[in-house]
Amino acid sequence: MPSGSDSRGPNKNSGAKSAKAIKAANKNSRPAKKGKGGVPAPRQIPWLSIGAGVAVLALIAVLGINLWPKVEERQALEPYKYSSENKDPSDKIDGVLKIEYPAGQHVDSTQRVAYDQTPPFGGPHDATWANCTGTVYADPIRTENAVHSLEHGAIWITYNPDLVDQDQIDSLAGRVNGKSYMLMSPFPGQSSPISLQSWGHRLEIDKADDDRIDQFITALNQNPNVYPEVGASCTNPLFTPSTSPFDPTPPGADAIQMDGTGATPATDEQIPAGG
Repeated sequence: MPSGSDSRGPNKNSGAKSAKAIKAANKNSRPAKKGKGGVPAPRQIPWLSIGAGVAVLALIAVLGINLWPKVEERQALEPYKYSSENKDPSDKIDGVLKIEYPAGQHVDSTQRVAYDQTPPFGGPHDATWANCTGTVYADPIRTENAVHSLEHGAIWITYNPDLVDQDQIDSLAGRVNGKSYMLMSPFPGQSSPISLQSWGHRLEIDKADDDRIDQFITALNQNPNVYPEVGASCTNPLFTPSTSPFDPTPPGADAIQMDGTGATPATDEQIPAGG
């Protein structure tokens, strides 16, 4: 071996490289954060993300709770929707009274009609119809005007104010207010607490939560198979209970009879032949 050479030279270089690698590794490593006293700090929980997830699940649950009953209600009413094959679904409703009446027989504002039913749901009627654009009347209205609304395809809900409370009145009003071809008014003296009328149809019930109310409305509101003047308007903003007051007294001997004797045949209405 030549004089002055160092046999430890290669090992010295290798050791230096190892020391540098260790130093670099220590530099790049990130030691866990420590809390007080050198104890590792607890891991942070993502409360914001968890809260957002819980809020979304709660919203889904609320929507499901509120929407599912409505879906069930629509499904339950499917058999009462009219069609060319199911012309009068009210035949499926227990308690509906049906009577055929001739249409297009008018009386003037001073004449009474000796109706065969109370409330009436067909027969001679005033030439002016009661507004039936989802109108809830606080006072009774003249029957002769209301019957004309039925001829236009409307549903008329009446109630005896002595037999129903305000909660039931509000429930009924919710089915009428703002709904096309619907009207509602008190009818003092009617035998049932609540009565629903469409042209040639009537249903008397005791409570506003009776499922048959929605069945009747679904089956007969603007059902072109059961009312005479298809396509007629329900709008009449000039009609009010004060302009056509309700008369609770029995019609006199001069009243127009149900066969139409003394009435004026309508000449400006779309009445089907034989109707």
